[in-house]
Amino acid sequence: MIKHLRSAADLDAATATLILDTAGEMAALSGREVKKLPALRGRTVVNLFYEDSTRTRISFEAAAKRLSADVINFSAKGSSVSKGESLKDTALTLQAMGADAVVIRHGASGAPHRLAEWVDGSVVNAGDGTHEHPTQALLDAYTMRSRLGRLDGLRVAIVGDVLHSRVARSNVLLLTTLGAHVTLVGPPTLIPVDIAAALAEKTQVSYDLDTVLPDSDVVMMLRVQTERMQDSYFPSAREYSRRYGLDVARMGKLPEHAIVMHPGPMNRGMEIAPEVADSPRSTIVEQVANGVSVRMAVLYLLLGGK
Repeated sequence: MIKHLRSAADLDAATATLILDTAGEMAALSGREVKKLPALRGRTVVNLFYEDSTRTRISFEAAAKRLSADVINFSAKGSSVSKGESLKDTALTLQAMGADAVVIRHGASGAPHRLAEWVDGSVVNAGDGTHEHPTQALLDAYTMRSRLGRLDGLRVAIVGDVLHSRVARSNVLLLTTLGAHVTLVGPPTLIPVDIAAALAEKTQVSYDLDTVLPDSDVVMMLRVQTERMQDSYFPSAREYSRRYGLDVARMGKLPEHAIVMHPGPMNRGMEIAPEVADSPRSTIVEQVANGVSVRMAVLYLLLGGK
């Protein structure tokens, strides 16, 4: 088993499958009256979050506590970071505290890779800049496999703001490793030429959502990250929704077995209609629940739980 999970590229097919299988075993325990396992008793997991987060932070905290680990939540706001402390100095502090694993979310791409150079414990990337979010890709893959029974050969459309999406990058790497076929869909301004070229061997690119839908087993809608946009990437929210939003009419073009995904949080009415988000085809709530099981599996395997 690998020591760190900094990128979906760290995972080969065998390791990724092991994590998904272990997550299935963890999920089976969620139905028990007592959900906690003693697997990581005595281990310390630090959640080091430099960016605001609700789903991911709570999911990692719940995962670690269900494995009986001691959890320390570190937020940049109100800490020494706000006084100018560097990531390296924070890392050395965590090292001195004996952290066995550090789960990091950071606004700078590559931060988890640098952190891994400064601490002895395992590092888990919970999102770095616009780079990657590997555990989100794992929980997405787990959800697809749970709903559709397989990953090999699945046709997955990832739609929207690919430019700023760490979820899209991690999903492309993981899903193609596991045998799925990925198509990136969005306006040309949000699927730049350099990204399309870099992923050309692994994916296809389309600028027309309506032509992709009839052949898709999975449609993953991405949030339009307006907070990261300094320029006008499309004329208006209304125009974006008209061209690339998933509404009821477009959902009707999907095959009967197809599912709709979204990593959250959603811009309801922009990239996805409320009726679609709340439909039986939607896996959005399942993804949140599956995230705890997948992150339990990741922590369990990285820390050698027994």
